[in-house]
Amino acid sequence: MRGLLDGYPRGPAYDEMFGADGLPHPHMRALYDALQTLTEEDLARRGAARDRSFRDQGVTFSHAGEEWVFPLDLIPRLIPAAEWEVVEAGVAQRVRALEAFLADVYGAGEVIRDGVVPRSLITTSAGFCRPAHGIRPPNGVRIHLAGIDLVRDQAGVLRVLEDNLRVPSGMSYVVENRRTMARVFPGLFLEQQVRPVASYPGRLLDALRRSAPAGVEQPTVVLLTPGVHNAAYFEHAFLARKMGIELVEGRDLFCREQVLYMRSIGGQQRVDVVYRRVNDDFFDPVHFRPESVVGCPGILNAARAGNVTIANAIGNGVADDKLTYTYVPELIEYYLGERPLLPNVTTFRLDDPDVRADCLARLDQLVIKPVEGSGGSGIVIGPHASDAELAAVRERVLGEPRAWIAQELVLLSTSPAQLGDQLLPRHIDLRPFAVNDGEEVRVLPGGLTRVALREGSLIVNSSQGGGSKDTWVLTSRPEQGPEADGPPAFPAQAVRGSVPDQGPHNDQPQQQQ
Repeated sequence: MRGLLDGYPRGPAYDEMFGADGLPHPHMRALYDALQTLTEEDLARRGAARDRSFRDQGVTFSHAGEEWVFPLDLIPRLIPAAEWEVVEAGVAQRVRALEAFLADVYGAGEVIRDGVVPRSLITTSAGFCRPAHGIRPPNGVRIHLAGIDLVRDQAGVLRVLEDNLRVPSGMSYVVENRRTMARVFPGLFLEQQVRPVASYPGRLLDALRRSAPAGVEQPTVVLLTPGVHNAAYFEHAFLARKMGIELVEGRDLFCREQVLYMRSIGGQQRVDVVYRRVNDDFFDPVHFRPESVVGCPGILNAARAGNVTIANAIGNGVADDKLTYTYVPELIEYYLGERPLLPNVTTFRLDDPDVRADCLARLDQLVIKPVEGSGGSGIVIGPHASDAELAAVRERVLGEPRAWIAQELVLLSTSPAQLGDQLLPRHIDLRPFAVNDGEEVRVLPGGLTRVALREGSLIVNSSQGGGSKDTWVLTSRPEQGPEADGPPAFPAQAVRGSVPDQGPHNDQPQQQQ
């Protein structure tokens, strides 16, 4: 019988299933053998079961005004324990350094005085938030949740592609992918020892509670969403449900005497921690866009007074600016006195005239990125671009050099993906999630592996036609009990600071997004 991986076409990229000798990597052998016993009909049947499960659970994302079932590829991505230890250490190191950088930028500014980064890096960054200067989070944490995007190059080296420190998304899909895969391929989990991911929401909730203002013993935590029209609304609702906290919109909150309250059936309830999924610009109309109706007027003043914690902190964008990314290796050495454990992709600062001239001379070999871009938008991949696209990006770079960086093309590693009744190589990346509770940066096992489902594409974002894979971190010590994969349960949070429903309401219509 012909196996599903017989005749698998190897390309020039590093492949996560097969080595250069054409044999499966040692940690992939068991999965390879299991896949070879499947028929095309088996794969189709499991694919149909996956689709039914996602539709029934409403696992969707919104794109161009339409709801789509989030694409989950049936073939998992496996990471051996020894390699995961490197990822854990490298991601945690990076988050610690960026935490120190943010505290410095919105505080003493020593990193500028010592010449590690130029002042212009901060003052010209769209992510720098002047109203956040001087705000000190109760436990010193500004990056409660980070998503650090990693890619593997042709030599097999894992590199950091970018940092996501504002409102990183994808955690819900990690949990849902695992739940679905455990149903679709139960036998594979019996053969492999895989670290669970069901504790993801619990870890985040614990970090949020620990970040509450001083003296609060039973903090009230809420998740602030822009509303049902937001592309990530499924995730907002999912995480609020799993953490057992209220999902609120801006119209549900109001401030009085620099204290934040939530309207509830029983009256007004004081709020101690806001896990926000609203961008900085729309978060507080007093300080940012006055026309915003998805935020809450005065909430930033309440944070400055120490009466509420905002997670992630306002102004984190200055640390995940793609130009700041080029300085992170120096920031790690400056703040931690350590060498970076995970290298960057080779990147060029186009605000330097000499560097810019060199890059413009070989645009067709480089990847050009807007420093404020997200979701794969605005990226020009030189070897795949037309002459017209290269000419257009050249003009944009010359017009505003600070707004762009250039990177050497990294041919992302490939992994087998289901395309119809075949398994074919497709490029992937990895977004591990790190949770900082003020005492420890915990890198949650696995993360979101994203896959570019279009042939030859290096853009893995779902908005650009990408999907995801379940990510299995292998271990010789399977976890039991509450850490094991299954439906987590958290106690309902105690009502604290409730007062009769009176006073100003700030009722406003919800902004459509």
